[in-house]
Amino acid sequence: MNPLTKVKLINELNEREARLGVKETVSWHSVYKDSAWIFIGGFPYELTEGDIICVFSQYGEIVNINLVRDKKTGKSKGFCFICYEDQRSTILAVDNFNGIKIKGRTIRVDHVKDYRPPKDTDDIDDVTKMLRDEGCAPALPAPSSSSGSEEEEEQYVVPVKKTKKDKKDKKKKKKKKERKEKKRALKEEAAEEAAEGREAGAGRSSAPPPLPRAAAAIKQEKHDARYDEHVHRRAAEGGDGGRDRTKGQGPGGERAADGEAARDGDRGRSREEERERRREHHGHNGGGRSRERERDRERERDRERERDRDEDRRRDRPGKRRERSRSRTR
Repeated sequence: MNPLTKVKLINELNEREARLGVKETVSWHSVYKDSAWIFIGGFPYELTEGDIICVFSQYGEIVNINLVRDKKTGKSKGFCFICYEDQRSTILAVDNFNGIKIKGRTIRVDHVKDYRPPKDTDDIDDVTKMLRDEGCAPALPAPSSSSGSEEEEEQYVVPVKKTKKDKKDKKKKKKKKERKEKKRALKEEAAEEAAEGREAGAGRSSAPPPLPRAAAAIKQEKHDARYDEHVHRRAAEGGDGGRDRTKGQGPGGERAADGEAARDGDRGRSREEERERRREHHGHNGGGRSRERERDRERERDRERERDRDEDRRRDRPGKRRERSRSRTR
């Protein structure tokens, strides 16, 4: 099969798995989970082991490489095998490097299930033999005393600046702490005020009750002798005048006299109702306004007296006119 066809098939398989969201346990890469070797083919002939390691070490540490060369000339044949330290690096290399171009040539990268190292160890040079035997991974430092290693690490420690995110988190924590302290202080103040209020209430309950307020003194109305005399006289005159009026006027005059009496009764009732309302209103307001109430009452009395006098005068006028007319006729 053409190498380029294999490259296309691997890419199509990777795209289909990515589109369907296939898990790693059922992926086609899981078949090669026991091998850390991959095959690389189709790269330019002038590339060396170092060049290949520089390119493919992006996805993991390379521990061994086998660049196939011609036995007679020693030139590269354009393909090689490399071994990663971690098997998962092979999956990344196959998915990302298969089908890329290096110096205008498309390379093919695929898994190797059973890698068998070459047996021509007698014809190869010392460098290639050492790479095949020991690999190309960096050598680990020899174990030394713990105290010496800790001192060396402290010497080479680089101070790391705190990021903006860490500073923001620190500020947020500080603000939260301040809010909690404020809430706690407010709660303590409220509890102290409540305790003081209880103590004050207990002191008030133990203190003697306040004395009852003295009832507001209501000023009684003054007795007016003149007003009584006027009322009696008006009643006497009203009886005689009314009889004369009724006699002279006939049935129509009696009706008019009855209407006037009814009006007088209605006016008296309305005045009494107004007085009661005012008394109730002043009683609700309390004794602080006793002077104002007394003044209002006196004013009302004066008005009522003036009204009564005006009405008496109006009623007396027609009787006087009639007497004058009679005297003239005589």
